[in-house]
Amino acid sequence: MKKRVVITGYGLVTPLGIGPREPWENLINGKSGIGYITRFDATTMKSKIAGEVKDFKPADFIDPKDAKRMDLFTKFAMAAAKMALEMSGLEITDENAPRVGVLVGAGLGGLETFERFHKRLIQTNNPRKVSPFFIPMLISNMASGQIAIQSGAKGPSISISTACATGAHSIGYALRTIQYGDADVMITGGSEAAISPVSVSGFDAMRALAELKDDPTKASRPFDKERTGFVIAEGCGVIVLETLEHAKKRGANIYGEIVGFGQSADAYHIAAPSPNGEGPSRCMASALKDAGIGPEDIDYINAHGTSTPLNDIAETKAIKTVFKDYAYKVPISSNKSMMGHLLGAAGAVESIFTILTIREGIIPPTINYEHPDPECDLDYVPNEAREADIRYAMSNSFGFGGTNATLVFKRFED
Repeated sequence: MKKRVVITGYGLVTPLGIGPREPWENLINGKSGIGYITRFDATTMKSKIAGEVKDFKPADFIDPKDAKRMDLFTKFAMAAAKMALEMSGLEITDENAPRVGVLVGAGLGGLETFERFHKRLIQTNNPRKVSPFFIPMLISNMASGQIAIQSGAKGPSISISTACATGAHSIGYALRTIQYGDADVMITGGSEAAISPVSVSGFDAMRALAELKDDPTKASRPFDKERTGFVIAEGCGVIVLETLEHAKKRGANIYGEIVGFGQSADAYHIAAPSPNGEGPSRCMASALKDAGIGPEDIDYINAHGTSTPLNDIAETKAIKTVFKDYAYKVPISSNKSMMGHLLGAAGAVESIFTILTIREGIIPPTINYEHPDPECDLDYVPNEAREADIRYAMSNSFGFGGTNATLVFKRFED
């Protein structure tokens, strides 16, 4: 019998706010966190908008001396992990440290650090101007590494990078790590800080980003017929997973249970989804099988819903393939309509929002849904949150390279 694994804490750093409540309250109230880019001069960019994290103060979470030696994606991860651990009430001791692991992934890693030091090297032609901390700041496993160092967790320390599915894969493999018996507790999630000139230029060159027509808050419009692309965003989501037995033994508060993990590959294209949604449909079916439930047990789907023309159609087709007639009855929404696409952090942040959707009984809306698309004809919870009794919910994350991950969460019942 598989070990039951529960969520005992979470931390959020998002364009919708920082902390356990502010992002959620803004989400269910349909407030957008998208605006004009302030991180750098974007006047020459085709896309000038992003979901930036506002009012983030690293010193609230990290020693300033240590923070100087971290890329922003690691700072986000440190902050979210600290919040999650504090919420969980977990005390890491010499005795339990080898049974506490970390798995926090990043899709692009220390991109800002790379740009900064590359620019310095080119301008000066002096290798000594490159910091000895450049490589440790750059590499994507440093979020996990720094969390382990700061918290004292001495179990598995791993990083996964699967583009926009990173956060979901990280949580899924943290679940497996616990189920396989390699840890009792995993600190897990995804972090990303890739709002930079080269990143925005690269996504623009792919024609992946949303076209700004007037109001930045209207640019991300998943499943709407007038969608033109995704809005790049940043942030981090971290959760504490542990066995039910371990959580109960220490009297922890339990916020939900993770019961299913599915994964697949499209084997189709480096950036475009398979048009018929075949890869995501197998992924969702696998997650349902892992959870031991059927399609009609799902009460809500937190869609990948990027606001790109091809993805939203492919995901809609995939949902129809798996859920058949029930696809028209199950509510579906996209958090990205309000916060943009957090890339490697998206799946983790959206998993936390899925857990809160179950716990609070409120489904966040898909805002900016104004023009129905005949090819996206399901219930996307348009523009207003909805109360619902939710026992099981699904969260989808799909990434470049055709990589797919689906997680299934359940209301905790002892």
